[in-house]
Amino acid sequence: MDQAKLARLQASVRIGIGKGTPRRKTKRVHKSSGADDKKLQTTLKKMNVQPIQAIEEVNMFKEDGNVIHFSAPRVHASVPSNTFALYGNGEDKELTELVPGILNQLGPDSLASLRKLAESYQNLQKNQGAEKKEDDDEDDIPDLVEGENFESKVE
Repeated sequence: MDQAKLARLQASVRIGIGKGTPRRKTKRVHKSSGADDKKLQTTLKKMNVQPIQAIEEVNMFKEDGNVIHFSAPRVHASVPSNTFALYGNGEDKELTELVPGILNQLGPDSLASLRKLAESYQNLQKNQGAEKKEDDDEDDIPDLVEGENFESKVE
């Protein structure tokens, strides 16, 4: 092999500069997600967060009509500091998918806010439907036919 090529290859596998430095055999990838989780746990412990048992599902309503749905989450809470922590996989679902199952869980105040949310969602759907109809009207323009003059027929 060429001496220059060998020197380039040799320089690329050295960690430091010079002959006495060790060679790197594999690239190491450090994961810091565990450290972040530990920091979060220690912060929550400082706030005296206690686990809450027997919560089957958690629903978070968004303004666009969708719902973040957690099924069987782990919930920790600290009532004095008004802090809640949810652990689990959240799924984005539409409000219409969850309505039959959550109606019996809602109180009178929640029913009124759910009604307002449903009305705003319906208005949003109507607006999107009106935009689609306007786009369809543009498609109804007839194609021009060669050899015919439509301007003379209008006059």
